[in-house]
Amino acid sequence: MELLKKLCQIHAPSGEEFILKEFLLDYIESNKKSWKHEPKIFHGTEFQDCIVLVFGKPRTAIFSHMDSIGFTVRYNNQVVKIGGPVCQDGIRLVGKDSNGEIDTILKVEDGKMFVDFRPIDPGTSLTFYCDFQLTDEFVKTCYLDNRLGVWNALQVAKNLEDGIICFSSWEEHGGGSVGYLSKFIYENYNVNQALISDITWITEGVVHNKGVAISMRDSGIPRRKYVNKIISLAKQSNIPFQIEVENAGGSDGNEIQKSPYPIDWCFIGAPEENVHSPSETVHLNDIKSMVQLYQYLMVNL
Repeated sequence: MELLKKLCQIHAPSGEEFILKEFLLDYIESNKKSWKHEPKIFHGTEFQDCIVLVFGKPRTAIFSHMDSIGFTVRYNNQVVKIGGPVCQDGIRLVGKDSNGEIDTILKVEDGKMFVDFRPIDPGTSLTFYCDFQLTDEFVKTCYLDNRLGVWNALQVAKNLEDGIICFSSWEEHGGGSVGYLSKFIYENYNVNQALISDITWITEGVVHNKGVAISMRDSGIPRRKYVNKIISLAKQSNIPFQIEVENAGGSDGNEIQKSPYPIDWCFIGAPEENVHSPSETVHLNDIKSMVQLYQYLMVNL
């Protein structure tokens, strides 16, 4: 959980993934020798702020987006949304501009949003203040979506023999990186199936402490034959899981489906309460089942 706490504290809203990218590259370099199999690491200009890890002879790729929601300062300390954050009066926001650290409060009046602080440089990004809380049952903090998905991918990496992990960008604000990541993994490794390591919602049909959620659909509809295969394997594994069926929300899977590459995808993620707020909450048992199911699927898919 200490690694998860560090990930949630990193300021990396959509467009500024380079900050988290640098952290992840340092972490991977420091830990890869202790992993069961050392991956090939791809990053650089052609990958922008994304990272691709290739293990052995891959059949399946994990996609996990690095960015978070947040706010951009406009003029006269007005702010506009990055992605879809909760916008409530009194939320604590932090950031940094040319004049130093920023620690302020969101104000919402007459449909407009601003912060009550010294003049902030236009274009400065602000994110939720991280108040990381861990109990015997739950973890509660901002940005479990999707730092928990990133954390999950890193746990799987420790023992991964054959597979690819793609850390992607911009998911919270329209996407844009998954197309070229799909091109890379398909054209270079002929990988045509993917798992989306992301975090979903608590709803009337998906609840705490019942296991990781396998999504049969959201705003996108993955190919049923592939999803059925995953559900069949999940049943064989005896790892707790839930079935999700929604008509809204999206993920890197939607971008895969819109790419010109025949890559199947399925969203599999722990459910959280208080989505896109400073107090996203996930049950620890659902995190455990998420890691276990990903480990199982990466061997058996």
